[in-house]
Amino acid sequence: MLSVFNSVRSFFRLPPHSTDGPIFKLHYRATVGVLVACCVTLAARQYVGDPIECTDAGHVGKSIVEAYCWIHSTYSVHAALPGRVGEDVPYPGVQNSRGKERRVHRFYQWVTFCLFLQAILFYTPRWLWKNWEGGKIQALMMDLDVGICSEVEKKQKKKLLLDYLWDNLKYHNWWAYRYYLCELLALANVVGQMFLMNRFFDGEFLTFGIDVISFMEDDDENRVDPMIYIFPRMTKCTFYKYGVSGEVERHDAVCILPLNVVNEKIYVFLWFWFLVLFVLTAGCVAYRAVIILSPRIRVYLLRIRFRLIRRDAVEVIVCKSKMGDFLLIYMLGENVDSLIFRDVMHELAARLGHRHHLHMHPPSLGGGKEIQEA
Repeated sequence: MLSVFNSVRSFFRLPPHSTDGPIFKLHYRATVGVLVACCVTLAARQYVGDPIECTDAGHVGKSIVEAYCWIHSTYSVHAALPGRVGEDVPYPGVQNSRGKERRVHRFYQWVTFCLFLQAILFYTPRWLWKNWEGGKIQALMMDLDVGICSEVEKKQKKKLLLDYLWDNLKYHNWWAYRYYLCELLALANVVGQMFLMNRFFDGEFLTFGIDVISFMEDDDENRVDPMIYIFPRMTKCTFYKYGVSGEVERHDAVCILPLNVVNEKIYVFLWFWFLVLFVLTAGCVAYRAVIILSPRIRVYLLRIRFRLIRRDAVEVIVCKSKMGDFLLIYMLGENVDSLIFRDVMHELAARLGHRHHLHMHPPSLGGGKEIQEA
């Protein structure tokens, strides 16, 4: 078990080089790590301990009743959900169910699998980007993130990086748009998972966090605890069997679901975490849209992030490049040694400025004076 949790810790370790943004990392590292940890915890409780405990229903046998109720689900009685425990009802939702509306609980067998599916869905945008990115950033870094190497080697690597940026300028838009698509998929995934869990919990999850806060602030004793309503700790189960006379006998059992104590805490946390993740990711998508539309913002961002680069060099690079080049340059700046990156950017700006100067003032053909004299 400890080895499993040690593997989960790897989701929270930062990689040696970065190929995406911090908000994107929250999806495939922090969130996937949390979901996998919850999945492992519930699996251990479910398959090592007793996920359900039921009373003996009419001398049927405790183990038989528990197996039946775990497989075929349990239920609560709607009329017994409000009321004072110990006076009106023995427990919210536990009451004689004949002729009364029931709320059936089928989710608890599938929570572990649902969490694992959610972890896969959160990692999918990262998997797509990892394949589309193709190791470009790592290949261009050439160990320049360390900055400790011989001057000859450093000069050679800087020239290789500079030549690549010069030769491939304005050819990175499709590469950048695929990354932006992955961030958009991450946003769609958060929204989709909220509705997925809402369907999983019979339409009660979208307002779950708000209901929990409202319940904690309200002093009305007749209100139903939303955590008990969605994750009941005590439920009923009806077992049918043949009696001595050959007639079908009905036996009601009361079951305790200890896993729901853990489930309610997990999904309260996930509700608030997904809300925060949605707000951050929506802001990130809007930020990307501004970058695409405004070169001035690109200049500002490069100036703020990489202060060692001269302002005129930044303006020349942004003016002579496209949005995809900005993303590649920004990611390289996040990974390469700051002094080396400064030198490469200054040399790239000098080349771009020289080309612009030649374009505006092309050299004369020469020999005009000799021709005239002849």
